[in-house]
Amino acid sequence: MKEQWCIPEVSTEFVAGMEDVLELYAEPDDAKRPKVNFDETSKQLIGETRQPLPARPGEPARFDYEYERHGTRNLFLFIEPQAGFRQVAVTDQRTMIDFAHQMKWLVDVAYPEAEVVRVIMDNLNRAQGGFFV
Repeated sequence: MKEQWCIPEVSTEFVAGMEDVLELYAEPDDAKRPKVNFDETSKQLIGETRQPLPARPGEPARFDYEYERHGTRNLFLFIEPQAGFRQVAVTDQRTMIDFAHQMKWLVDVAYPEAEVVRVIMDNLNRAQGGFFV
């Protein structure tokens, strides 16, 4: 058996950004200044080309490795752990306009009474290589 891990090389800028995020997480919950985690991902939609075989006593269900591709969808995810809040939006694409619509929804619908919504994200495309708080 072999164990593997990665010790990344991090810059002082990265460490400072991580410290900012950890300090933010340590703050008490404040409804006027919520801390909301944001992430996005693309998922492939697939379908079966053959009927799976159902599970039987002593045998698991079996699925053929062949599949039919049905495109992709983008998922935008907001989470505020301290408040128990979670929201997922599924879109056909992932553009800056789609991103802007999600941010508008966040401030106009999810947190209309907030003075400021603090968004924590690690998306390199949006934050240009680091944490965006």
